Amino acid sequence: MANPVQPATEAEVLFSRRGSAAVVSLNRPKALNSLNLSMVRALDEILDRCAADPEISCVIIRGEGERGLCAGGDIRAIHQAGRASDPEVTRFWREEMPFNYRISRYEKPYVALMDGIVMGGGVGISAHGSHRIVTERTKLAMPETGIGYVPDVGATWLLPRAPGEAGTWMGLTGDVVDGADAIHAGLADSFVPSEKLDDLVAAIGQLPGDSEAEAVQAVIDAFAVSGEGGTLARNRDVIDRTFAHDTVEEILAALSRETGGFAARTLETLSKRSPTSLKLTLKLLRLGRDSSSLVECLEREFTAACELLKHHDFYEGVRAAVIDKDRNPRWQPASPAEVTEADLAPYLAADHPVLFADHRL
Repeated sequence: MANPVQPATEAEVLFSRRGSAAVVSLNRPKALNSLNLSMVRALDEILDRCAADPEISCVIIRGEGERGLCAGGDIRAIHQAGRASDPEVTRFWREEMPFNYRISRYEKPYVALMDGIVMGGGVGISAHGSHRIVTERTKLAMPETGIGYVPDVGATWLLPRAPGEAGTWMGLTGDVVDGADAIHAGLADSFVPSEKLDDLVAAIGQLPGDSEAEAVQAVIDAFAVSGEGGTLARNRDVIDRTFAHDTVEEILAALSRETGGFAARTLETLSKRSPTSLKLTLKLLRLGRDSSSLVECLEREFTAACELLKHHDFYEGVRAAVIDKDRNPRWQPASPAEVTEADLAPYLAADHPVLFADHRL
């Protein structure tokens, strides 16, 4: 069947058909399939076309190459635009975040193959889907506090709904978790061995074009296996005990009172994160816990992101992690105790640009 979709940047987003299934592939393997603005626009166009095609039963999204689905947004480009005071620096987020919301409400089954690296924006294009599949190779994280940023793409809606304080741990540490952990945290649904993914796609493609989500899930269930418990499940007691506090200082103090290697490693990890990002992330996660909608959280994340572009830590974090790669960021302020409530207030200000003003909810 002819390809009904002509993406804006065809080389970076590929489209194919496997029977009734529309298969969308992110095609920047050398950049770990990191998203840029043209890719977001191409994906949005593809969803338009697939929604209108009665012969398409579902959309399946995957990443080209062997390393992962998507390592996030192209933060190097945002860093450069911010440094250059480009007035369009927030354009990527303005289109990416509404696209994340669209996935959460998509008219047809949306199947995300979360194989390999799934980080940041990669979580945004997968964890909001109706069918989320991990493998033994899944490495999932929201690593934003390590670059002076905060979890976005709706993470402050998703993470607070994880069991106990698993989402708080993930949001603050930014540490990588495996497929079993992703399921435990409610960011994925099914575990399928990576060697079976192509067979799974073919089997889904055999469904009729008008198949409902239950039929797609039945096919997935036929390939799914039980994954072993991961870091989050094994350490749930200590995570819940130490991350239940509402200030970063209390969390650090609680971790310091614990015995065992997990708490010590977590404490060391947090010591390397941006203090401002840690405090702002915790506040966003707690606000997200009480929020009534994904849109509310996305708006709040966008407000924080716009403000972060005005300050030191985002540029320093990206420099240390992506540009110079010295892994030695010098945060300002340098400790959580130096970050005050007054410092955090602008990141949550009411008079901010509205993200969804031009989008139909």
